[in-house]
Parts: sequence; C-alpha cells; structure tokens
Amino acid sequence: MNDVDREIMLITQEECAEVTQAISKCFRFGLNEMYNERTNKQRLTEELGDLHCMIELMVESGMINREELLNASGLKRQKLQKWSAIFK
Repeated sequence: MNDVDREIMLITQEECAEVTQAISKCFRFGLNEMYNERTNKQRLTEELGDLHCMIELMVESGMINREELLNASGLKRQKLQKWSAIFK
C-alpha cells in the first residue's frame, strides 16, 4: 500500500469515528439541540459529508470499485428490507 492510500484510509477511519460521535450526540441530546450555533443535525450532516468525500477518494484512487460499492450497498438495503423495521 502506498503512502497516499494509507493516508486516505487513515482519514476515512477518523471520519468514521467522527460520524459515530455525531450520531451519539443526536441520541443523547436530539437532532435539533444547538451547540456553538449549530444543531446536532447540521454536525451529523457535515460529518457524513466528510465521510462521503473520503469514500469518493477511495473510489477515485482505485482502492475500491464503484460498481462493487454500489452492489454492496444494494445488498445491505435488501437485508434491511428483510430484517429491519426501517422499511415497514
């Protein structure tokens, strides 16, 4: 693995942790709770955007294949439709 790929993976890992933290704040305090002039929903959106950027960089660098990524996403949706209350 080259240095650029390592950095992309490291930053992606950090962004995953920040998304986890933002979700935790939403659970603890609510989506619309304000902190430093931003809501938890705004913070979550920002962190998800950062993660999305890193996933796109993984695709652009050739670390992962876009079609395989979209296929994996579709398979997860199918599992959720079967086993989760999200779609009921």
